[in-house]
Amino acid sequence: MALQNKKSLGQNWLKNRDILLDIADLASVDGVSDVVEIGPGLGTLTSALFQFFDKVTAIEIDERLAANLPKSFPGKDLTVINQDILSLDLESLNLPEKYVVAGNIPYYITSPIIQKFLHAEHSPVKIVLLMQKEVAERLVAGPGDYSVLGLSAQIYAKVTAGPVVKREFFTPPPKVDSQVVVFEPLAKPLATERTISLIKLGFTAPRKKLVTNLAVTTHLPKDKIAQLFEAQNISIDARPADLSIEDWCELEKNLKSI
Repeated sequence: MALQNKKSLGQNWLKNRDILLDIADLASVDGVSDVVEIGPGLGTLTSALFQFFDKVTAIEIDERLAANLPKSFPGKDLTVINQDILSLDLESLNLPEKYVVAGNIPYYITSPIIQKFLHAEHSPVKIVLLMQKEVAERLVAGPGDYSVLGLSAQIYAKVTAGPVVKREFFTPPPKVDSQVVVFEPLAKPLATERTISLIKLGFTAPRKKLVTNLAVTTHLPKDKIAQLFEAQNISIDARPADLSIEDWCELEKNLKSI
């Protein structure tokens, strides 16, 4: 009897072999033999990952799928953990120094999963995730299109866009297309937690001018903030989405002087 997907868990299964191999290839790193797979489902990506990795640790929240998965990979070094990835203690996995993360993840937990691994004490050397295309575009966006999600990720990793996967390649087909995003965690974050807090304040009203946003959220004089913008060559008409990570870092430092 075929296993049915659960809409409540955002289960849309990718079955195109070529695309699955492309994702697994993107995840591969020379000298790294261990991969953590998030939401293996029916094991289609798992199969592709075994072409590039010796050991797969699969985290599956669905008890039916977790119980069924080992049957498809006799003789393979596969560990299946039936747990919610967001509540899982990563240290309990006893992962080697270098490991990779890969998975086809549902929209509603995309951001928490990314943050979990980028902030992990023992972070992976690479994270390759297939996600909703709109979210992928926010993660890789540049000046004019930045978001809290994108900036928060780019502070901790080099973030690049992978291939777009059309909705018709999934079973059942979701309502939107998907896209692969590759994260390569940095040795040191590009900004402090204080800067990230300032970014979040700035985006409380993302469509409004940042000068006005910060005057309201920081309770500092608007004219003084405008002077800082001028000194940094930031337009006083700039929106939060216009500022780079470097702009935010310098702004956070300069705001202390007011």
